[in-house]
Amino acid sequence: RHIEFQVFCDTHGNAVHLGERECSIQRRHQKIIEETPSVALTPELRAQMGAAAVKLVKAAGYVNAGTVEMLLDGDKFYFLEVNARLQVEHPVTEAVTGEDLVAWQLRVASGGTLPRKQEKIVARGHAIECRIYAEDPGNNFLPSSGKILILEEPHIPGVRVDSGIRQGSEVSVYYDPILSKVIAYADTRERALEKMKLALDHYVLLGVATPVDLLRDVLDHPEFRKGKIQIMLGESFSLLGF
Repeated sequence: RHIEFQVFCDTHGNAVHLGERECSIQRRHQKIIEETPSVALTPELRAQMGAAAVKLVKAAGYVNAGTVEMLLDGDKFYFLEVNARLQVEHPVTEAVTGEDLVAWQLRVASGGTLPRKQEKIVARGHAIECRIYAEDPGNNFLPSSGKILILEEPHIPGVRVDSGIRQGSEVSVYYDPILSKVIAYADTRERALEKMKLALDHYVLLGVATPVDLLRDVLDHPEFRKGKIQIMLGESFSLLGF
């Protein structure tokens, strides 16, 4: 499984983590569905991995937002990399912690201290994010370009849409194909998944191909519903039977 921890460090020697994100659903090593918390982590394992992430960035003298990425095999975890930025999937962490991570960045960049100590950071509920790309799952996920003819984004309580497009936008092949991301939050994973499915049902984009139907299929897959997900090597989605 691909598990990452959101970390923050300031210039005064303080460092914390804000919990993990499960990022195992990928295609061509690119994340497409992320969620927090991970069903694979016990409280003890979460504390151990979080402490390791903080220890690593403190040893490196790191400052500001970062993501410590790890591979998890049972209860064994292995360092993968550190991404020195706020990542696409950070809204799921914001949803469960109630923290504004961009505001944290600005505070640290201006020389301030972290707004919370580790023991004051509390996660509640469950959040899941789906990335909407301009790419065609039926054509080996090749980029799809053209004009967005119709765009209707969901407006549902507990659902957030971060989008860089609007109706009439031209989608070219010269930039990253991500168009938007849909984030659903609820008190349980089951309710967050149902809310995300409802959001995708109300997400309409015509003019370029997107993997919205595929995302729905993944969310409906019985293995995914049970939390039995893992990094998929080889053919995309082969371990889920797609």
